[in-house]
Amino acid sequence: MSGSTRPTSTNSAAVRAMHAALLDGVETEVYDGLVGLPAFVPGDHEPPREVVELRRTFARADAVVICTPEYAGTLPGSLKNLLDWLVGSGELVDKPVAWVNVAAPGRGRGAVATLEAVLGYVSARVVAAASADVTVPRDAVDAAGVVIDPAVLDRLAAVLAALAADVGAQGGHVETP
Repeated sequence: MSGSTRPTSTNSAAVRAMHAALLDGVETEVYDGLVGLPAFVPGDHEPPREVVELRRTFARADAVVICTPEYAGTLPGSLKNLLDWLVGSGELVDKPVAWVNVAAPGRGRGAVATLEAVLGYVSARVVAAASADVTVPRDAVDAAGVVIDPAVLDRLAAVLAALAADVGAQGGHVETP
C-alpha cells in the first residue's frame, strides 16, 4: 500500500510496480482506500464500512508492504490514521510487514522510524531483509505514473521476493494490500 494520497506520487508508482512484478507464487492486491478513510475515533462503536473493508483487506493478507512519503519529518497523517484504525483490532499482529522508502538518499528516515515504532505497537513483524531504501527519481516514472527504470523495477521486485521468501519460510503465501 502507498502512504501517499497523491495518485501520481513515486510511492504509489512503486506500489503499482510491485503489484505488476508477477513473481511466481505471489499474489498481490493494492489497497487504495486511504483517501476515503474517516478520521479515527476511539471507543466502542460500530466502525464505518470503509474501516470494515480496511480490516478485511489486511486480515486476509499474509504480508504487507508499506511505501510511504515523509511529511514534516514523520508519517503522513492519513497513513497514521489508517494504522490507528488497526491498533486494537489485530489484523497486523505477527504479520510480516516490509517498508519501502523511495525518497532521495538521506531523506525519509523520519517516516521509516515512525512507521517502525507504530508497527511495534500493533505487534507487526517488520521483515528487515525485505525493507529497503529504493530511490525512485521522478524521471524513473512516466506521465502515466508507471515506473519505467529497469534498475528500480528490479529493486522493487527484490523487495517483494524477499518478503515472499520470509512468508514461504513461515509456511504461508504472499498477498500484499
